[in-house]
Amino acid sequence: MAPANPSAAPAVQPSGATGVLVLADGTIRWGVGYGASGSAVGEICFNTSMTGYQEILTDPSYAGQVVTFTFPHIGNVGANPEDMERRVHGALGAITRELPTQPSNFRSVQTLPEWMAEQGVIGLAGIDTRALTRRIRDAGAPNGVIAHSTDGKFDIDALLAMARGWVGLEGMDLAKDVSRTDTGEWTGGAWTLGHGYAIEDGGARPHVVAIDYGAKDNIFRNLVKAGARVTVVPAKTSLEEIVALRPAGVFLSNGPGDPAATGEYAVPVIKGLLDRNVPIFGICLGHQLLALAAGARTVKMHQGHRGANHPVQRVGGDFADGVVEITSMNHGFAVDASTLPGGVVETHKSLFDGSNCGIAITGKQAFSVQYHPEASPGPQDSFYLFEKFVGGLQ
Repeated sequence: MAPANPSAAPAVQPSGATGVLVLADGTIRWGVGYGASGSAVGEICFNTSMTGYQEILTDPSYAGQVVTFTFPHIGNVGANPEDMERRVHGALGAITRELPTQPSNFRSVQTLPEWMAEQGVIGLAGIDTRALTRRIRDAGAPNGVIAHSTDGKFDIDALLAMARGWVGLEGMDLAKDVSRTDTGEWTGGAWTLGHGYAIEDGGARPHVVAIDYGAKDNIFRNLVKAGARVTVVPAKTSLEEIVALRPAGVFLSNGPGDPAATGEYAVPVIKGLLDRNVPIFGICLGHQLLALAAGARTVKMHQGHRGANHPVQRVGGDFADGVVEITSMNHGFAVDASTLPGGVVETHKSLFDGSNCGIAITGKQAFSVQYHPEASPGPQDSFYLFEKFVGGLQ
């Protein structure tokens, strides 16, 4: 899809259009709105997952973003309270090829549009999502506004100004906005059909302090499943407060925004933990923050990696066996492998574009991966990472 001339007059609104996507370059795409009414400005990205749309939309890593689903049939199994990753803060909106149909699943308690309206998430259907995805691949993830008005009335000039006025994710710290604000013990393990979320056995478990930069709840459930007792702390928790909790290990969670911006307060804490030889395991944003603490740099990606079908090869350190994992990813920034200093080993690499997907620090019990080993949605190839981390704690 070729970008429209920014100075051109707005495209004519077709009859029945109740939703619109306005990009900062002047591109306008009309559709049918659903879910919440209103408008939201952010980065327009795409996700290639075929399932798990409810988990995707409630992943705090999507703060500041609108998700274009490449799979055309989204919403077919409805929505339910068990499949939410967080109760607040996630994607701003969803762009789909087709309107969600009536759900056909015994776990559904409401339709996707009903659930999205309750959550304040805007939906836009009738968009050529293949063309939009190609545009993102060719020109990068654009800034834009998604809007839904039941009466079909829009101020296109105002929406265009909103899109052009948004500064973008680069340089933006969003972790502080989506992090939990209180320290608390986490209870509950992995979900199984007919049983719900598992209950901890109450036995002696190594204590993991998980720093919440915008974590998905299923991460904590997998730490519990792997045998840990988990305390969750806010993103800006100080080194002294973490050490006072006497952790056997520290987990660095996923989250949104620019890792360099979040690193202004997170990196000194991580460096302090490394100096104390506290075992560390990080994923996604946590991976990027560990790399920054070790002396590497991060970069904004052209289009990002988002989906549940990303092949990653184990290439170094304790992971140098060449095995390929199919992983779940959601990130728009990456660690620049060329900046990894001595003593930091690249352990995983993307088979899509060769970008860095894992590191380990020599002489430390500290490692991290760029992808989401807890899945939800996605394959279960990478659960071994939770077992490696928790199993190595005293």
